[in-house]
Formats: sequence, structure tokens, C-alpha cells
Amino acid sequence: MSVVTTSAADQLPLFDRLPAEHLFDMHVELEPAQLISTTLGTRMTFITRGGVIDGPRLRGELLPGGGDWLLVGTDLIGRIDVRATLRTHDDALIHYETRGVIRIPADGLGRLAAGDTLSFDETYVRTTPKFETADERYAWLNEVVAVGYNVLSPNHIDYRIYRIA
Repeated sequence: MSVVTTSAADQLPLFDRLPAEHLFDMHVELEPAQLISTTLGTRMTFITRGGVIDGPRLRGELLPGGGDWLLVGTDLIGRIDVRATLRTHDDALIHYETRGVIRIPADGLGRLAAGDTLSFDETYVRTTPKFETADERYAWLNEVVAVGYNVLSPNHIDYRIYRIA
């Protein structure tokens, strides 16, 4: 007699690609980076000047004053730590926070300093946004698992944000 065993994991779907919904694009203007050498690596602080949010599920602006506290380690991988405030087109305030990783080509920092944009294909920038709000119209964001894809330009970053279904 053969015994067939199953585990709880057998109930989970197996995907080749994760189902996702495009929430919005975000275009962020940044102050020039503040570079600080530390024993953990180079810290780069980018303060937000403002930005635009536009998409099928969210529209509005990114308010000035947030920022990205990037740590580039000796492994040349950047650890992203962003906090900002979003204001929707209908005046709801949403706390936006994201962590992630960034890998750029060896000549990437020099090219950014020279004014070049680093294309999506030559970088790896992925973030995991989180949202917090008490506004009932946008409370659905509090339980979203999201992922962001990014393109880097001097003093500017573009995000495309997806909800994982």
C-alpha cells in the first residue's frame, strides 16, 4: 500500500509570472546627493523637491521634503530607504515608504554625474512600497503588497508601481 502525503504548500498556486496590476507612475525631482563616507559604505542622501503621480489607481503629487537615504556598500549594491508624503488629486494624504536594492554598471555613478540617464535594461532597481493612510477612499492601499521598477537620471527618478494580486 502506498501512502500519498501532501503538505499545505501543495494548495498554493504555482506561477511562472506573478499577477500584477499597474497602480501608478511616479516622477520624482531630487536635490543633488549629499555624499557621506562611513565605515558601512557611502551614504547618499537625496531630498525630494516634489513630483507627480499619475496612473489608473492613483493621481496626485509627491510633496517636497521626503527623501531617499541610500547606502552603497563595499559590494557596490545600494540599499534604498525612501520616505515621502503623497497627496492625491482629491486631497488625501498618504505616507509612502519603500525599501529596495539598486545595482548599476561600474561606470554608472560617473555617467549620472555627467548628466546621463541609466536605462532600465542596464540597471537593477527594485523597491517594495508600503502605504499608510486613514482616508477611507484610499484605505485599500494599507493592505497592498507592491513592487516598484525604477529608471535613474541625474536628480530625478521614475517609478512604475504595481500591486501584486
